[in-house]
Amino acid sequence: MSSPALSPLPPPEPKPPSYPSRGGSGMLASFLHAWNGLIHTVVHQRNMRVHLVSALLVGLVGSGIPLGLAEKVTLIFCVLLIFFAEILNSALEHLVDLATRHFDEKARLTKDAAAAGVLVLALGTVVIFSAILVHNWETVVTSGPQIARQVLLGVPLALCITGLVLPHPRPVWVDGVAFMMGALLLGMLALQSASSVFTAMNAGLLLVAGAAARQRRRESQR
Repeated sequence: MSSPALSPLPPPEPKPPSYPSRGGSGMLASFLHAWNGLIHTVVHQRNMRVHLVSALLVGLVGSGIPLGLAEKVTLIFCVLLIFFAEILNSALEHLVDLATRHFDEKARLTKDAAAAGVLVLALGTVVIFSAILVHNWETVVTSGPQIARQVLLGVPLALCITGLVLPHPRPVWVDGVAFMMGALLLGMLALQSASSVFTAMNAGLLLVAGAAARQRRRESQR
């Protein structure tokens, strides 16, 4: 009696390609990866650049007018929440583009819903910011010299940061002058700041803008 014929074994499945190393897995490396993600969002997302300049304007108001602790925390939390939502929206857009090679109505709706979430947060922040100004209107009225100083130094600072994050090509010395001028104006504002927390936030925004300008130049040279 002959033994039954054995069926051939199926060929082994090909192994998926391994991801390239990200250059470390420690705490410092994780921080650098997160920092790169933040700068990438500023470089490639127009709305993130708008949020960056808007956050600076909020910081100028907070560092020029004395506010209560609850109001300071509320404004800073709103700024950070919008940044978080925009970064998450950017990550979701990349994920949808990666998963969907062709046009899909559900992919469009996913992107629209994510963008709507950022829009709701931005509108809510405007409402909260307006309510805080109305609630502290007497302080605003009596802070004429401080407001004039914030406008005199803050508007050029906002222009410096806007110039750093704009995507238009320009010589490297232009970014260098814009960053140095921004640092000088920020230092002058810090001499009579009503809140060191908002001053530190503005300094962080200037650093992010400078890093975004540097990253854009590096990408254009590749």
